[in-house]
Amino acid sequence: MLVETRKLNKREKVVVSSLDVAETFTYFDEESQREYTREHKAVLRAIRELKCSDKFRGEHFSPSTYTDSRGKEQPCELMDKDGFTMLVMGFSDPKAIQFKEVYINQFNQMEYVLQSKLVEREKGIVIRQAFTKAIQQSNENENMHGHAYSIYTDIIYKSLFNKNAKQLREEFGISKKDNLRDCFSHEELKNVQNAEMLVSSLVAYGWGYDEIKKFIMDKMLNKITG
Repeated sequence: MLVETRKLNKREKVVVSSLDVAETFTYFDEESQREYTREHKAVLRAIRELKCSDKFRGEHFSPSTYTDSRGKEQPCELMDKDGFTMLVMGFSDPKAIQFKEVYINQFNQMEYVLQSKLVEREKGIVIRQAFTKAIQQSNENENMHGHAYSIYTDIIYKSLFNKNAKQLREEFGISKKDNLRDCFSHEELKNVQNAEMLVSSLVAYGWGYDEIKKFIMDKMLNKITG
């Protein structure tokens, strides 16, 4: 079963899909003493029939889709740890109990990773403020007709990902209204912030755009060929 970070009701959360729950959790029939595969439609029905409040359902479950083996789009449901716990607490066979312990631990581990990422994002706000201030105190913003921040950011992205902001948005399938940094991993955020601190220092020392671009892009080429 895949536990991952995804957008759930406009917030980044650690989630799992109903499809993964169906594939992972078999059920044991007491009468026949046999173990059976749990059908995905049965999991969706169980989610629909949960006796939880509308508020809980809205906060911890979210409709989604997946592409089946025939290439057709089918409905599924995403759920966070609380939604997952609410759903599977009714699965009581011994194997299900073992799986629940394993995947609740996975949720906890992924939540730790997500929390680390959020801390990195908070640090990033301070770094971007310093970056913006360095640009404002130089002549770069005037020279670039008010677009210095976005131009330098594109250089940073190009050096790290070989794509500018527009290309990265297209790759992640997000619009200009969405925060591109939400799509970066914890390590990628750290690399972006380190590059922003470097560019801020170079701008503050009086380096111009061409010098900074060459320096940053040469660093990328050295990393690739090194």
